[in-house]
This record gives sequence, C-alpha cells and structure tokens, in this order.
Amino acid sequence: MWEELGISGGTAIIILIALYFVIRFAVKSGVEDAYRSVTGKQTFEDKEEDKIIEQWEKEEKNKKSKAKL
Repeated sequence: MWEELGISGGTAIIILIALYFVIRFAVKSGVEDAYRSVTGKQTFEDKEEDKIIEQWEKEEKNKKSKAKL
C-alpha cells in the first residue's frame, strides 16, 4: 500500500512515529486546557513552571542588586 503512494517502509514508520507524538502532544494539551477550564486549578506542570520562573526572577534580581554595588 505504501509503495503505491511512493513511500518506502522506513519512511512510513518514521512518519507514523512522528504523527503519534504530534497527536499525543495535542491530546495532552487539550486535556490540560479542559482541566484548567473546568476546575480552575493549576496542573502539576503549571506549578513547576511557576516555581522555575520565581527562582529565575530571584536570580535576576540578585544579579541586578550585585551589579549596582
């Protein structure tokens, strides 16, 4: 079947794997978005991102205060 379309077996496998990950990412994002909309709560990933951003902001603030001295 793939040969009729001009696609070899290896190329077909690579395309199917890439398609799997694209669909998986889309479904995961959709579920997380729906969870946020329905419950109004943050997901675990959102909380982790907030912690990283806060830590980064503290580091930047410390760098600026040290540069002034």
